[in-house]
Amino acid sequence: MRAILTWMDKVHDRDKVEQCVYDLAFKPDGTQLIVAAGIRVMVYDTSDGTLIQPLKGHKDTVYCVAYAKDGKRFASGSADKSVIIWTSKLEGILKYTDEHNDILAVADWGQKLSFYQLSGKQIGKDRSLNFDPCCVSFFSKGEYIVMGGSDKQVSLYTKDGIRLGPIGEQNSWVWSCKVKPESNYVVVGCQDGTIALYQLIFSTIHGLYKDRYAYRGSMTDVIVQHLITEQKVRIKCRELVKKIAIYKNRLAIQLPEKILIYELYSDDSTDMHYRVKEKICKKFECSLLVVCSQHIILCHILKIFVDNPFAITLLKQVTSVRCLDMSASRNKLAVVDEHNTCLVYDIRTKELLFQEPNANSVAWNTQCEDMLCFSGSGYLNIKASNFPVHQQKLQGFVVGYNGSKIFCLHVYSMSAVEVPQSAPMYQYLEKKMFKEAYQIACLGVTDNDWRDLAMEALEGQDFETAKKAFIRVRDLRYLELINSIEERKKRGETNNDLFLADVFAYQGKFHEAAKLYKKTGNDSCALNMYTDLRMFEYAKDFLGSGDPKDTKMLITKQADWAKNINEPKSAAAMYLSAGEHMKAIEIIGDHGWVDMLIDLARKLDKAEREPLSRCAFFFKKLEHHGYAAETYMKMGDLKSLVVLHVDTHHWDEAFELVEKHPEFKDYVYVPYAQWLAENDRFEEAQKGLN
Repeated sequence: MRAILTWMDKVHDRDKVEQCVYDLAFKPDGTQLIVAAGIRVMVYDTSDGTLIQPLKGHKDTVYCVAYAKDGKRFASGSADKSVIIWTSKLEGILKYTDEHNDILAVADWGQKLSFYQLSGKQIGKDRSLNFDPCCVSFFSKGEYIVMGGSDKQVSLYTKDGIRLGPIGEQNSWVWSCKVKPESNYVVVGCQDGTIALYQLIFSTIHGLYKDRYAYRGSMTDVIVQHLITEQKVRIKCRELVKKIAIYKNRLAIQLPEKILIYELYSDDSTDMHYRVKEKICKKFECSLLVVCSQHIILCHILKIFVDNPFAITLLKQVTSVRCLDMSASRNKLAVVDEHNTCLVYDIRTKELLFQEPNANSVAWNTQCEDMLCFSGSGYLNIKASNFPVHQQKLQGFVVGYNGSKIFCLHVYSMSAVEVPQSAPMYQYLEKKMFKEAYQIACLGVTDNDWRDLAMEALEGQDFETAKKAFIRVRDLRYLELINSIEERKKRGETNNDLFLADVFAYQGKFHEAAKLYKKTGNDSCALNMYTDLRMFEYAKDFLGSGDPKDTKMLITKQADWAKNINEPKSAAAMYLSAGEHMKAIEIIGDHGWVDMLIDLARKLDKAEREPLSRCAFFFKKLEHHGYAAETYMKMGDLKSLVVLHVDTHHWDEAFELVEKHPEFKDYVYVPYAQWLAENDRFEEAQKGLN
């Protein structure tokens, strides 16, 4: 027997370190080889040993691989306690992770709690109990432990053995406690025969300031989440977290026997590194914790000033208060009562401004005094001032409102919801409250909304707001109009209807603009507008018995338009009716309309020398010399007439004129002699020159 090496390869990681090959598997058709090496699954072509593709997905050493008999899928198993199913196209389609808890919790009558691995190795240190434990059970997928015994109560502990608090107290020793599967129910059995079932309700402990949200995790940790960047940082307290408060760069955490004050390392708005600044080693009882720059506040239903030791009662309600929030300027108070009604008060007058039903939480916008939102019955409600509520579907509790972002808590998850502010902006626009609408738009609206705001403000003659809005959409055309109106105002113009007419004209509302021009006695503006637009029929309505110059101007522009659209005959007729003879003659002459040209020449006064001269020019050009001669005779331009006869070789007519007007003989005899010479009549030419 002999063996021939077909191909060989060495598996290395990125650092060129050799990797152990723990398992191999052929594809059923033999075309591919699957290799478990290091933390990767390698796929080779069996014919020549080419590496087809290294597959990533495991976080620890891959120990085994296996191919399905049908050749459609293969699997890989790793020390990261996961199995990945791959397709024959080398795509991962399923990842299964083994989450079995291999921790053994032991409570003994030495009054201690210990934790071990199944191998017998202890994890961490012993926890002192101060009572004889009689029962212990893991709770909520191993996150917590419930334990009871000689202290006549069942208590909740973390998975690390930190006591969080009592679940229920009894009159005798607790000998048994069990957790209902997949639920928050705990049943207790006691020495005196008592059986009690408890439901554990975990309240949400959290705090929010603008885009930073802090909440309790695993009962003993605090997680700070940046709602914009989605970064998170976990602070381990190793004690029950009772209250959380956050403000600017400060974070306050209340534990059973102390309060910890943390601060950010830097002023960077995205910094997520906190360090302990102060410790207040004292036990406090409060319904809410608030942290300021230099103080902490233990809240009751009172308004408290940090520089005033006396609390001030703001107002008293008949019903109990579930949730409250103050507006940005501290002038308004929103309260949600036990009947799920949101009530909004003016703090100075104590007046109830309005109320809305179906609310479970409320928050004012930190950037806009008159905007609040409240949630309830599966809806998010946004209210601006006294306008009707705008609704959209949303599950959870509103806990913050900053600009166009609403922070919503659903179960244990906090999310930032981007809410367009279009609806409240249009509510303000309907009431012509342009400045307020602009403030809302600044929170976040579309370009089309900005344009609508700009147009409405322009028509409402709030030029300052319109200017700001047009700057947002970079509309230079309207900005030029506003600048023009502002300049006219500086010069003393005060007629708002005239300004509005200009606005309508820019917007294409020409008839509305014309009516306002007429109302303000500026008919000429309407005339010019319609004329520039080539809307001559409408322009005629503004002629009336006005200045004849306007009529001439209108007809002339109409003729210009006819000329531009290649209707020369109509243009010529209009020029003639407007008295623009030269323009008419140019069109008639260029098109060779001799009959129109002679009619015009005969109608012109002999004093109108320029148009008559132009008529004669075109007659000569068109070789209608008789009409040209008639025109020169009408003008009394004998010199041009003589030149015409000479140019056309009408010598008899030329000699006749010279006899009557000998001063033109040089214009006749010399050209005549040249003509004779050119026609081989040299003797006659010589006599003519002599």
